[in-house]
Parts: sequence; structure tokens; C-alpha cells
Amino acid sequence: MNDDFAFVDELVPGIRWDAKYATWDNFTGKPVDGYLANRIVGTRALCAALAEAREKAESHGLGLLLWDGYRPQRAVDCFLRWSTQPEDGRTKLRHYPNIDRAEMFEKGYVAAKSGHSRGSTVDLTLYHLSTDELAAMGGDHDLMDPVSHHGATGISQVEARNRQCLRAIMEDCGFSSYACEWWHYTLNDEPHPDTYFDFPIE
Repeated sequence: MNDDFAFVDELVPGIRWDAKYATWDNFTGKPVDGYLANRIVGTRALCAALAEAREKAESHGLGLLLWDGYRPQRAVDCFLRWSTQPEDGRTKLRHYPNIDRAEMFEKGYVAAKSGHSRGSTVDLTLYHLSTDELAAMGGDHDLMDPVSHHGATGISQVEARNRQCLRAIMEDCGFSSYACEWWHYTLNDEPHPDTYFDFPIE
């Protein structure tokens, strides 16, 4: 691993994670190339900002659950190959019910060059510290649909407030949101803005 990167859980005590692309629970339906361990990796700058965000969330009785951080370029290449394969329907209803696979790239849900590969982008949500239950957000991780956009209609007031709470926490800690995905945030002052890394997570 690059010296400027670390396992997030080693630098941010108390953070939870479920590295979706290391599991069968993702839009491709199987573990993705480059994810050899269920751990979240990121730049040390990302980890420092997440530590601040975790403290801020805790003041609201909330915790952070990470789904993805650094993403090897080989994983992005795997997404591209998957998008050209025949539809088998296994993950469509849950992850992309209203579009075709190839449209994921056209509509901005998946990129051929992902900010995740620079090491300072994270996918995450909130959970309630009192119960360990995930906060209601009006849609799950990688639901590639307009309902996942910031400001989406068709979600409840509670779900909208939870999205706004996550956004406020992250923006206060130096992150920018992404319009199409309520769970996706990039560090404003990322240390490697022009470098797309490809070392595996292991």
C-alpha cells in the first residue's frame, strides 16, 4: 500500500464499515477485482477528516458506516467490463431498476475514472448509536436512480432530514457532496487530485 494510505479503522477508532465491493452484496453481484479484504482504505488526509466527522456525528447520537473508500483502478475496469455483459437480472431491481447497465456511466453513477481511485472519496451513511440501526435515507447504497439524488422528491421528511444531517456533517469537515448520490463525498483538499491508484486492498 502507498505510504500515504492507511486502513481507515486503524486511524479512526469507533468507525463501522462494510466494504460492499469485497462482498457479493453489490451491483455486480460478486466480489470486485482489487478488493481482497473487507476493509476500507483511504489517504491519511481522508482518515483525519473522517475522524472529525465521526466526532461531529457522535454529538448528534449518530455514527458513521463506511461502504467504500479507495477503489483500485482495476475495480473500475471490472465495472466497465460488467456493464457490457448480458443482463441477468440478479441485481437490477435493487440497484438500477429503471436504467440499463450501460446507462450507469452515461448518467454519472459510475465513472471510467473514479474519484475513489484517488483515495480521498468515501461512500457512507449514518446509524443510530443507541440502537445500531441505520438511519433511514430513502434508498440504499448504489441505488442508481433519481431518488438517490440530493433534493430528490418521493422520500419522507425523516429521510430528507437524515440526508441533510449527513451532508452538513461532511461539508463541515471539508468534504463536497455529489449531486447524484447522497452517500458519496470527496475531500476538498485531496492530496492526490490527479493520480488514479491501482494497488489492491489486501
